[in-house]
Formats: sequence, structure tokens, C-alpha cells
Amino acid sequence: MIKDNLILLRKINKYSQEEIAEKIGISRQAYGKWEKGETIPDIEKCALLASVYGITVDGLIQTAKVDDATMISPPPVGKHIFGTVTVSDCGQITVPAQAMELFEIKGGDKLIVLGDEAEGIALVKEKVFMDRVNMVVKLATDKE
Repeated sequence: MIKDNLILLRKINKYSQEEIAEKIGISRQAYGKWEKGETIPDIEKCALLASVYGITVDGLIQTAKVDDATMISPPPVGKHIFGTVTVSDCGQITVPAQAMELFEIKGGDKLIVLGDEAEGIALVKEKVFMDRVNMVVKLATDKE
């Protein structure tokens, strides 16, 4: 719920209720009521809050969870959390439908699996990856 996101975002960003209230032009008491769930901000205030935190309005009003018990901060604009997937015994995963739609992934598309031992793995469309590789190679050869 929005009240949970307001509390989480404020604490992550180390703001007091008063600081956030001042940034969006309301009283600390009005903001406190939002965090208690007694009232909810109007759409204009939601837009201001989203801007302060660098997230979307959707991210502000929807609860992001890794699983049924673990709530996480709404992601920044352009970043997404699609939920969890289960890896089969043979290493297969199912890419969530929302991710497939957003990134225009269709059956048969090739994805590059990238890895960072400290950060984890990522999937990138083969064409996007090869375009970046070719751009780097071109930049390197142009300097010679």
C-alpha cells in the first residue's frame, strides 16, 4: 500500500516527515496521516512525491515485493522488478509476461546471459548486446 511505500522511501532516503512535507508543500501532520493510512495523497501530491524520490507514480502506489513476505522499495524510473522466477533442474526459467511485453521478447528470440560474481546475472537481447559490442569496437578502431 502507498503508506508502506511512503515510510520505506522516506527512511531509505533519510528524510524526516517534516522534510518531505516541506518539499511538496504540505504540513507535517498531513504527511503523517498518509503514513498512518488515515488519508491518501491526491494525484498531484503523488506526482510530487514520485518526483522527489525519482520513481514513477505507479511505483509509489503499488507495493513491490520479492516474495509474499518481503516488501522492497519501489524501483527508480526505468528500472523494474518483475518478481521471482523458479529455475528448473535443467536451468530453465520463464521470463515474466510483463517483462516480455515491455522488452518486446518473443518465443525464439536470443538473449545473452551476462554475469557479475558480486552482482548476479542479467539477460540482454542479443541484438542490443551486439550493437553495443560493435559500437565499442568502432570507437576503439577510430582512435587508432
